[in-house]
Amino acid sequence: MNHLIYPTTNFKAIEQISIERGEGCYVWDDNGNKYLEGMAGLWCTALGYGNQEVIDCATEQMKKLTFTHMFGGKTHPVAIELADTLAEMIPMQDAMLSFGNSGSDANDTHIKLLRYYHEAIGKPERRKIIARERSYHGVTVASAALTGLPVTQNHFDLPVDALGILRTDHPHYYRGKQGDETEAEFVERIVGNLEKMIVAEGAETIAAFIAEPITGASGVIVPPPSYYEKVQAVLNKHNILFWADEVITGFGRTGNDFGCTTMGIESPDMMTFAKQLSSAYMPISASAIRRDIYEAMIDQSAAAGAFGHGYTYSGHPVACAVALKVLQIYQRDGIFEKAAVTGEYLQKRLAEFSDHPLVGEVRGSGLIGALELVANKESGQAFAGGAVGAYAQKAVQDNGVLLRTVAGSSLAFCPPLIISEAQIDEIIDATSRALDQTLEHCKKEQLLV
Repeated sequence: MNHLIYPTTNFKAIEQISIERGEGCYVWDDNGNKYLEGMAGLWCTALGYGNQEVIDCATEQMKKLTFTHMFGGKTHPVAIELADTLAEMIPMQDAMLSFGNSGSDANDTHIKLLRYYHEAIGKPERRKIIARERSYHGVTVASAALTGLPVTQNHFDLPVDALGILRTDHPHYYRGKQGDETEAEFVERIVGNLEKMIVAEGAETIAAFIAEPITGASGVIVPPPSYYEKVQAVLNKHNILFWADEVITGFGRTGNDFGCTTMGIESPDMMTFAKQLSSAYMPISASAIRRDIYEAMIDQSAAAGAFGHGYTYSGHPVACAVALKVLQIYQRDGIFEKAAVTGEYLQKRLAEFSDHPLVGEVRGSGLIGALELVANKESGQAFAGGAVGAYAQKAVQDNGVLLRTVAGSSLAFCPPLIISEAQIDEIIDATSRALDQTLEHCKKEQLLV
């Protein structure tokens, strides 16, 4: 046994597969087996593996400046250029950017920015944050408190109440509808619940509402069309900030530049980025806020002597250079536009599973999707626990494709943005075989109801 503690892993089921190398959309394990990477690593390797242009960029930056920090007024041109480039790209007006190392720490940063800002404007009572059930926002103490998944909450004694985290309904119609509710009625009810909670808590005590435009780890939930329009109307009415967590949906993943564009979210006040920001070639994240929020904090930071937040590796020059190069490749090569086309193809192919006896719902947008496996297709009854999902994931792997089971028994798809239609066909063919194998397993074990 080695000395490594594995992240997000059953400690009784470690070292299931050891990846040794990658090229394009494929990876190889230490036994020489080749796999099509259907999850872009962990929702992140947009340009696939081994992009020589990005590797050369990192090498050149390391030769020039391996590290410098940004504390106490120090800066460097690559971080400034990256911030300016992002500000031009994202669907926010005149954004200011803070850099970190992961989506978790970027969301942690936002929690502190919210408190710092509201204290600066004389409203320190505005400290509560509304997060949704079945959300994922990270695993640091604060970001895990925002997250609405049991596996990240159980046994950690997180300070959810102390941090002022409120929980509202998830927008998954398939799992959340009551009786014969239409999508419109479902939206009216859950947004109505949101406003009732705001009124009960006191709008003057609530700082922000956080949401992934389309969720990832909670099952790739795509909210009904009118959901965000109605949510934003309620938030605007009560002067509550909208915080978009684009860690997974940012940079072409959903068929548009950002998930906010796909879902019709208008001018969020705060945004979080990571993963595809650098195509995962270097760890980097970004927290974006409106300029007026930043400017409101300037005098307070001066009076305190410093804005007392930031990381050793905030704006790391190599990570910034890599992210900047990745963004340039996205724009130069029309990666988002190409991904929109292949994304439509992926959704079309996934829809073919709608009639499979194990599939309760097919959902997704662009190059992200999910198949929810159910014990009873007619009623939608879920499988107990995650054993069936784990079986299906292993069956797909044995057929040469790496996917990930999320939310119990949903198979998630999130291939690199550079994937071809022929490679999507590989994913679909492997998934088809794996689903049939899983169905036979369920029949044999009498798991269907």
